[in-house]
Amino acid sequence: MAMNHQRPERRQGSSVVRGDLVPDSTYDQRLLDRKGPTHWLHEDPWRVLRIQSEFVEGFGALAELPPAVTVFGSARTGADTADYELGVRVGAALAKAGYAVITGGGPGLMEAANRGALEAGGVSVGLGIELPHEQRLNDYVDLGVEFRYFFVRKTMFVKYAYGFVALPGGFGTLDELFEALTLVQTRKVTSFPVILMGTEFWSPLIGWLRDTLQRTGKISPQDLDLVSLTDDPDEAVRMIVEADRRRSDGGSRGK
Repeated sequence: MAMNHQRPERRQGSSVVRGDLVPDSTYDQRLLDRKGPTHWLHEDPWRVLRIQSEFVEGFGALAELPPAVTVFGSARTGADTADYELGVRVGAALAKAGYAVITGGGPGLMEAANRGALEAGGVSVGLGIELPHEQRLNDYVDLGVEFRYFFVRKTMFVKYAYGFVALPGGFGTLDELFEALTLVQTRKVTSFPVILMGTEFWSPLIGWLRDTLQRTGKISPQDLDLVSLTDDPDEAVRMIVEADRRRSDGGSRGK
């Protein structure tokens, strides 16, 4: 019997389900859904064990990585674009400087950064997530870990990174960007550079932060110094290396 390669497929942590076994919702959706009776009272304590296992699996898989940098960017950007080429250059520059490159493992600019790292001889890491629509780890990932829960995956993005690089992206990229800035602002992490790649794309956001948030007192003037903006991958790597050196001179990473 010929196999139907168009069957729906979903990654669920370390498992793969296909066809009729693909559920109608994700683990995150079921965790966060507050509808219905009090059955959650009996189910959620057991979910804690699954969440715990994801932390353990992630820590175990990533613990022996070399120094790493997490790169974010749009999953919707094609390989024939200037942004994709920038992502490849960023991944390659980081790898040549001795950093592993961590992405969300998906297509688009995540793939670009993984590709650049792999082709430059570096370590290319993808941290995937269960989504309602089909998505697989891109072909340039050396080490891939699949997660059910966003918040576990977010912890891994930060814990093993010496900095963040944000390529042009959408809601997911903005989510990770502002979470990183909040962690640095509140000193949950220290000596942790946050670099925006693509001045044309990011300049309007920087202008809004300055002209709206800072002007109305929602952030302090020094908060704008927590983020750097450049088009040059080598400059981005230099900022990360300098922050890493300051971290080493100061002792603990503060994580």
